[in-house]
Amino acid sequence: MSFLNSARGPRRRGATRRRAPRAPLGLRFDRWLDRLVDAAVIIALLVGGAALVLSLLL
Repeated sequence: MSFLNSARGPRRRGATRRRAPRAPLGLRFDRWLDRLVDAAVIIALLVGGAALVLSLLL
């Protein structure tokens, strides 16, 4: 009986440490862009709400 992965050496067993995959630059940029857009939308809603309240009161 032959093993399929015999060319790569013996099979490893047990827990092995693996490096966490690094996110590509595009994904990191997208996260920051999402946060920036979220902040801009929240600020726009606050400014619009304040303007509505001021226009109704004055």
